[in-house]
Amino acid sequence: MAEVRSCPKCNGFFNYTGIRDICPKCSQKEEDDYQVVYRFLRKRENRAATVERIVEVTGVEEDTLYRWVRKGRLHTAMFPNLGYPCDNCGHLTTTGKLCNKCQETLKRELNTFEAAKSFRETVEQQAKGTYHVNANKKK
Repeated sequence: MAEVRSCPKCNGFFNYTGIRDICPKCSQKEEDDYQVVYRFLRKRENRAATVERIVEVTGVEEDTLYRWVRKGRLHTAMFPNLGYPCDNCGHLTTTGKLCNKCQETLKRELNTFEAAKSFRETVEQQAKGTYHVNANKKK
């Protein structure tokens, strides 16, 4: 069953069916924009175009390009200078939410945290101490 929603692009109302988050009119405009971008990128001399260059030539918004790359509509294997911003630092990445540098930093910090946690647990165990009484020892 459809529900009435407001389109985030044009603020018009539409029946949301769970397929798209925007109204059919904005969806058609986005599809037309995609075709313009794709035709631009298919030309051999434009395959290495940056996001800024694509925006300049086609007029399509950066966020829209990033969304297409993130969803896999524009493949970075075919267009090497495309990507979307890392959620942490903003550097362009092509996979996941974090760029390689931020992933490595996060892994290093997690390893440091785990090592510190293990060390703390070892120290706590040693601080509790276990004392053995030798009952066989003569006094």
